[in-house]
Amino acid sequence: MAMLRNITIGQYIPGNSPVHRLDPRTKILSTMALIALLFLVQSFAGYGFAALFIAAAVYISKLPPRYVIRGLKPLLIIIVLTLSLHIFMTEGRVLWQWGFIAITEEGLVRGGMMGTRLILLVLGTSILTLTTSPIHLTDGIESLLKPGKPIGIPAHELAMMMTIALRFIPTLLEETEKIMKAQMARGADFESGNLLQRAKNLIPLLVPLFINAFRRADDLAIAMEARGYRGGEGRTKFRELSFTSFDGVCLAGVLIFVVVISFLF
Repeated sequence: MAMLRNITIGQYIPGNSPVHRLDPRTKILSTMALIALLFLVQSFAGYGFAALFIAAAVYISKLPPRYVIRGLKPLLIIIVLTLSLHIFMTEGRVLWQWGFIAITEEGLVRGGMMGTRLILLVLGTSILTLTTSPIHLTDGIESLLKPGKPIGIPAHELAMMMTIALRFIPTLLEETEKIMKAQMARGADFESGNLLQRAKNLIPLLVPLFINAFRRADDLAIAMEARGYRGGEGRTKFRELSFTSFDGVCLAGVLIFVVVISFLF
């Protein structure tokens, strides 16, 4: 259950920081540029500059650093697995060997880079969801997808689906925790045993979790129909997005940073 509490994807922390006040399109495009940078960079120095950029964004957005870093805990197994696969399965200069198991210098470097990239990806994208409300996130995604409408891209529907999915992650996690507590009160054990045994113990959670998820989806559909929701055609917005000069300066600064770092490293 402790791992469930550490998942921060889909969470939103209200605030009045400069990052919170940015137009959601600025934050989405900046996040996409940062993701591109992390895949273009091929050195630890480049990752270091990207880490400094993310740290500066966390500081400016006034997010609790511990809360942001806590989102990495559920991914520790994936990070360790990625690191191990590269260390033991990459050919190169052997540093240590025991039988057919060997650790190579190239494996350590590649595994370290992949692990660092994964960590920075999670931290960078977390800032977007932590500083942007689901409604603004929907409006931003829809606005960015609008140019694709003439070729049949359903901008509003795609934005709505992605935002609902993000919004329901915390709800489903809370539901999972309630079901686990109820089953633990009846004698279920989710804490002891090895990793495989723990995974098997989680199987009984799936049925009630899926039933509750479908029930919530049905309730949401009924509520949307009761309020006259019929898709994106002809809809107006209570608050229109406004791309200010401050947004332009911030986005230009992020793009310049990404281009310079990708070329240097």
